[in-house]
Amino acid sequence: MPETGRDPVRPSPDALLKAVRREERTRGRLKIFLGAAPGVGKTYEMLAIGRARFKAGADVVIGIVETHGRAETEALVEGFETVPRRRVPYAGTILEEMDLDALLARRPALALVDELAHTNAPGSRHPKRYHDVEELLDAGVDVLTTLNIQHVESLNDIVASITRIRVRETVPDLILERADDIEVVDLNPDDLIQRLKEGKVYVPTNAERALRHYFSRGNLTALRELALRRTADRVDDELLSHMRANAIAGPWAAGERVLVCVNEDPRATGLVRYAKRLADQLHAPWTALSVEEPRAASLRETQRDRIAEALRLADRLGGDTVTLPGERRVAEGILAYARSANVNHIVVGKATRSWLFELVRGSVVHTLVSLSGNISIHVVPGEVATPEPAARRAVATAAPSRRFDAGAYIMALAATALGLGVALLLQPYAGVENADLFLLTAVVGVATRWGLWPSLLAVVAGSLAYNFFFLPPVYTFTIADPTNVAAFLLFALVAVLVSNLAARARSTAMVSQGHARSMERLFGFSRKLAACGTLDDVLWATSAQIAAILRVRVVLLLPEGNSVSVQAGYPPEDMLDTADLAAAKWAFDNDRPAGRGADTLPGARRLFLPLHTGRGTIGLIGLDRDGTGPILTPEGRRLLDTLADMAALALERVRLVEDLDRAERAAETDRLRQALLTSISHDLRTPLASVLGAASTLRDLDPDLSTDAKADLLATIIEESERLNRFIVNLLDMTRLEAGAVAPNLSAQDVAETIDTALRRTQKVLAQHRVAVGVAPDMPALQLDPVLFEQALVNLLDNAAKYAPEGSTVTVRARTEGRHVRIEVLDEGEGLPDEDVERLFSKFYRVHKGDRVRAGTGLGLAISRGFVEAMGGTVTAANRRDRSGAAFIVTLPVPDQIAPKNIAA
Repeated sequence: MPETGRDPVRPSPDALLKAVRREERTRGRLKIFLGAAPGVGKTYEMLAIGRARFKAGADVVIGIVETHGRAETEALVEGFETVPRRRVPYAGTILEEMDLDALLARRPALALVDELAHTNAPGSRHPKRYHDVEELLDAGVDVLTTLNIQHVESLNDIVASITRIRVRETVPDLILERADDIEVVDLNPDDLIQRLKEGKVYVPTNAERALRHYFSRGNLTALRELALRRTADRVDDELLSHMRANAIAGPWAAGERVLVCVNEDPRATGLVRYAKRLADQLHAPWTALSVEEPRAASLRETQRDRIAEALRLADRLGGDTVTLPGERRVAEGILAYARSANVNHIVVGKATRSWLFELVRGSVVHTLVSLSGNISIHVVPGEVATPEPAARRAVATAAPSRRFDAGAYIMALAATALGLGVALLLQPYAGVENADLFLLTAVVGVATRWGLWPSLLAVVAGSLAYNFFFLPPVYTFTIADPTNVAAFLLFALVAVLVSNLAARARSTAMVSQGHARSMERLFGFSRKLAACGTLDDVLWATSAQIAAILRVRVVLLLPEGNSVSVQAGYPPEDMLDTADLAAAKWAFDNDRPAGRGADTLPGARRLFLPLHTGRGTIGLIGLDRDGTGPILTPEGRRLLDTLADMAALALERVRLVEDLDRAERAAETDRLRQALLTSISHDLRTPLASVLGAASTLRDLDPDLSTDAKADLLATIIEESERLNRFIVNLLDMTRLEAGAVAPNLSAQDVAETIDTALRRTQKVLAQHRVAVGVAPDMPALQLDPVLFEQALVNLLDNAAKYAPEGSTVTVRARTEGRHVRIEVLDEGEGLPDEDVERLFSKFYRVHKGDRVRAGTGLGLAISRGFVEAMGGTVTAANRRDRSGAAFIVTLPVPDQIAPKNIAA
């Protein structure tokens, strides 16, 4: 935000202080390599810069770098000193994290830390890697790091709306603001897509899926623009800070910026629209500026409405809005703001005031043109706005209180009398020549406290008192000495000028105080809305805050079918009478106010005003208060307009989030439906076809078949029926899990016995594999549901048989680790892609399929995890470390007390 209260020819204290801290700090420097998506080359660029620093003699150490198997990146890592990673056991597997303590003990000059948004393993000192980086910086270590734009917290919702994927790992914007340097690593979307196809970003199977979803050309283009814009904003802030720190008079031609000046002129909204068109042509940001002069307090309500409407229009059209207190001449204030904000285009309306007004008050347009320097001034005639929309005019407002305040004039006379008394009392000591100072003091006090007109009364009373008591002949209004006439006139003139200046200062202070109060209310309201995450929270916060600020009763209505209904109110209100409901329905259908004080249906008890967003009318605000007559004052109506806009935006935000979640659920439902149909059409129909074929052969060719052939056909029927039964059981089990109907019947069970039963059930499935079993002899009994646990093991064994080559070994091991029992199912297949480890347990998800892979629904692992978690355990997946293959680990707690087992004889 530009600084508006300082001398533009002097350096900004804040900017100077920031520069001094930057030079004197002991904190390390942070450089972020920012990219639009994975694979653009952030890590490569970071390593290249690090290698250049290393060759220049700097002490460079790798804290952690993820090469993701990319050969060119791995080549750059060679030759660097690398701090060994810290191994963290978690859920039956080992996670590797950056060893922060070792890096701090090593204390290099420069540390390379990849993936700033990474979430550390549970049990680490900090939950996020950016916390580790901050500790390194505080220790004086410079850091190079990488970040994708989708991980920036403020852009998370935008990225989710673009890609339909919500990123859970985010970095606060404050980290980017504190960074000393941000370098965008950019790559053309076509080149990135080509890298994906060549397998330089993901393995081919994942790359193909990524191209269909996240890495579409449209998504990449949008993310690329976000990254470039975010960095451009950072560069813009740095430029403004440099200009302020060095008192450089703007603008610098580093980019186009447009400023439009609005006032009470009827053409103000036309100027705003012109500025919007100009900014669009220049592809530039723009701001609407209003300067609150001291005479703002004397403006008519219609004039104030014009200013408020112009600023609201600018806000709706995407511009920024700024209101400045009139601490100097209007033109000087405009130019000071323009230079501090590096504005190079100012739009003003053509002057329409009389020559006498401009002669006395000066011309803003002429002053801007003469003092603008290299700022372009666009003087446009503007377009007189059509009569204000009915939505703005058709509500009566209560006239502001302007009653005559006799007390102020009485106090003015009393203050003058007090000043006179002090002057008479001190006359022997201060002399007659200083008596006017006491009277002037009284005049200034009256002007400061009660305003201009009471101070003018004090001027008249003080002038008469000065003449009567101090100018000879005293105690008369006659002035004998001509020199005293000049003294009397000079006293009166000075009193008038001083009272006018003091009254103007008071008026300016009152305007500023009113503005500050409004800003405080709006800030409190926006803070309340920002904390609301659901529609009900937004509605109740809105109704309560508007009721407290405007001192009215509030109801909020939203559409429901062909009508509207009350969704919230303060005080709580559930029902509307017939007249109020008719007024609310008319207001919503016609997008105009209705009800009390409006042109339409004024007999209703409440006034109903539409809530607007870019989608149109989304709801209504209903207002009511005790008494008769209009509900709102003009000032209250303007404040309500702003509050209503903020509430509408909050409602829109909540609805957009709901729409996004609904779209995600719809997409997930569609994906599951497609997967289910695929399973039914292929995986379920295949065994059914085998059963039908074998049965029909037995029926039609029974006399011609040998005994061995019949036995083979019967075996096929039984085997395929069992296979079909497993698929159906899996579907039913998943339905039970999702419905929450799985209630384990726990009892003490022998783990070795359950494993043996599961191996017998999968004997046919494992017929083409060697099976190795290793169960520790001291295994304790566990509280398990034998049916659920056996099914979980069967699914894990079935999965191992599908994805391991024939003739390989499937191993089942069980042992005790502390207060847990660890059961492992190991195969000798190709292993698991790192990015698919957690997704394996999703419904219908399969890593890959091939001709040698047995058919399945993709539900087995999800069911195993659901059953085991229902019994208090966990199931995780990882790659084997001793050889290729996958490892599925079941971890179950050992109960403190085990009931005696009932083992059948």
